[in-house]
Amino acid sequence: MAGPRNAKVGDRIKVIVAQMLERRVKDPRLGFVTITDVRMTGDGQQASVFYTVMGDEQQRDDTAAALRSATGLIRSEVGKQLGTRITPSITFFLDSVPETAKEIEDLLAKVKASDDEVLSRTAGAQYAGDPDPYKKPVDDEDDERDAE
Repeated sequence: MAGPRNAKVGDRIKVIVAQMLERRVKDPRLGFVTITDVRMTGDGQQASVFYTVMGDEQQRDDTAAALRSATGLIRSEVGKQLGTRITPSITFFLDSVPETAKEIEDLLAKVKASDDEVLSRTAGAQYAGDPDPYKKPVDDEDDERDAE
């Protein structure tokens, strides 16, 4: 579990990596990349950088190759700007949040369509039994009328 210091360092690494990708990395394979999260190990020696890429599978693969080739340059810049004794090793991971969100949206649309179908089937339906199937307590006045 990373502590608050590692969380701050992770946030700083996120900013540094995003700036590096925007300004210094000039690889034509690099697509439209967004750095979504950085997670540090407890000892601060490894940083996992999560990113998303707009585009198809080919653009994701090209971007992954560009990030792998630029890892050394990015790590050296992170070390310079952090000024810590140990520069963490950086590993890039494709973030699956957009794909997961798409799957959830598709499932919600499917459930809504199913709910609409059930609602349309029950539009003119009536209850099989009495309108009020619950027994009610008998009033004393009703008992007196029944006795007469």
